[in-house]
Amino acid sequence: MVRKGTCVRRLYSTFAGGWPGIGLLLMRLVAGSALMLSASSTLWRNPPISTAISSALLVGSGILLIAGLWTPIAGMLVAAIELWQILTLPGEILVPTLLGTIGGSLAMLGPGLWSVDTRLFGWKRVEAPPRKQL
Repeated sequence: MVRKGTCVRRLYSTFAGGWPGIGLLLMRLVAGSALMLSASSTLWRNPPISTAISSALLVGSGILLIAGLWTPIAGMLVAAIELWQILTLPGEILVPTLLGTIGGSLAMLGPGLWSVDTRLFGWKRVEAPPRKQL
């Protein structure tokens, strides 16, 4: 028998706090900012439709990573799009490799303590009301 809320917790990490949580926050901020900057500059150059769609998805994923919302989904989307760009588009592969690796890592590690995911899906403390004595 599966208890209520157990399935949601399996999708996310333990929401690390302390120094590991700060490290995840920094990873999310740097990766999200780099994704938004890189993808938005591509969108300004009037790219072909397939590149424009992938860039728009990367901008959205960057916003989600910065907020720490749906981090595993956003991270996997970043990893998949960056891998597709490495395999299909000519040019530099260093930045897509780095951003794809960070996206995949965040998908596996989770968002950390300072994120929207923690507020929505993290462990909650429930205080039981005091028992009445008979």
